[in-house]
Amino acid sequence: MVAVEPTSTLDLQRVFDAQHKNAANIALTGANERVEKLKALLDYIMAHLPEIEKAMYDDFRKPGVEVMLGEVYTITSEIKYACKNLKHWVKPQRVPTPLGMIGTSNYIKHEPKGNILIISPWNYPLALAIKPLISAIAAGNVAILKPSELTPHTSLFLKKMINDLFAENEVAVFEGDSEVATELLKLPFNHIFFTGAPAIGKIVMRAAAEHLASVTLELGGKSPNIIDETADIKKAAEMTAWSKCLNNGQTCIAADYVMIHESKKEEFISAYGEALQKMYNGNAEKSDSYARIVNNRHFNRLKGYLEDAVAKGASVAIGGKTLAEQNYVEPTLLTNVNDSMKIMQDEIFGPLLPVLTYKNKEEVILYVNSKEKPLALYIHSSNSKNIDYFLNNTTAGDTVINDLMLQFGNAELPFGGVNNSGIGKSNGYFGFQEFSNLRGVSKRQFGTMKFLYPPYTDKVRRIIDIFVKYF
Repeated sequence: MVAVEPTSTLDLQRVFDAQHKNAANIALTGANERVEKLKALLDYIMAHLPEIEKAMYDDFRKPGVEVMLGEVYTITSEIKYACKNLKHWVKPQRVPTPLGMIGTSNYIKHEPKGNILIISPWNYPLALAIKPLISAIAAGNVAILKPSELTPHTSLFLKKMINDLFAENEVAVFEGDSEVATELLKLPFNHIFFTGAPAIGKIVMRAAAEHLASVTLELGGKSPNIIDETADIKKAAEMTAWSKCLNNGQTCIAADYVMIHESKKEEFISAYGEALQKMYNGNAEKSDSYARIVNNRHFNRLKGYLEDAVAKGASVAIGGKTLAEQNYVEPTLLTNVNDSMKIMQDEIFGPLLPVLTYKNKEEVILYVNSKEKPLALYIHSSNSKNIDYFLNNTTAGDTVINDLMLQFGNAELPFGGVNNSGIGKSNGYFGFQEFSNLRGVSKRQFGTMKFLYPPYTDKVRRIIDIFVKYF
């Protein structure tokens, strides 16, 4: 068991006050200084890869390849992208001057929001802590990071890394449980970045409202995977199996259920089983490529979903085995599911995959749109009209066509949900903007607006009428 130093309210207040006092100094740093900080972060991560892999294996037997792909690469590519583009991002952004504003020049200045709180989750305990921190540093902020207590080995590494790289009046880490997060949320941060469940996101948003702080909420929900009758079923099944079992299904953008044309259901089930056979040599329990559920509480939650679904008429087409002593849940495919089952009501966050069928594409739209707006929506089809139909008649944070989970790794795309699945965007320039105040600046170059000052004569009225009509 990893020992966590107790955190007092006085510690939190002291560090917050120190960062608040230092925020103005950090705000004045230029692109070169911020890039050097990001490069130091990159160098530290690259120098401690074995330590990172061990921490996550100790937390939930996360395979080293998945650590490198889902955690390390996600961070290193983001840092490199920010370092390459930051000088351009921080430059004033010129905007056109309308005729009615003749005599002025106008631009947007990206200035830091100031004191940042980042509350990160356990499922990708390094990436989802450091990715927002990269954007916060790039934008010139100070930050406090609260990692999850459910992955204590990784949280300890985070604390050590941040302590080695930053003075606490710039970036600091506080470990601990929900009580620490609750105390942090009482402080008047300028911006809060939270990743987690929608129910906790509402608590964070209420706390932020007390200080009128802006928020980024990266939440989740039930992301559909639509597979039509024209899709390459073998490829769709392989992609779905990989994405659903990556990190043992504990991924917010994993497909939460499949909606497949009824004519392709049996082919999909067969191809899904073949894909699992190849990935885990026929036995995920013995495979060193298959992670575990993070703790017994989440294991029991998933086991409960499975038992509830079966009790209400669902069929286990593939898998179904669970082992409490290992927090092991076998890759499992369920058919004959319906909305009375808990597995179709809550975000699954595990390797259980319900399969629904449909006859016509209108059914898909009716079903998907009857639910909360998802963080991700996936479409598998070779018919461009079907793709456009599914895309144009639904709303989601992001959509991937003929693949899954690509969106998070592309710094050129905004990442984030909508309403119940999230508020705000991250990734690359969008993350930089999220931690910045877009300050509009107008500068008078010549002339005045004196001809519009009182007294409001008929002449002034005629001028105003011309403005309204033509400008």
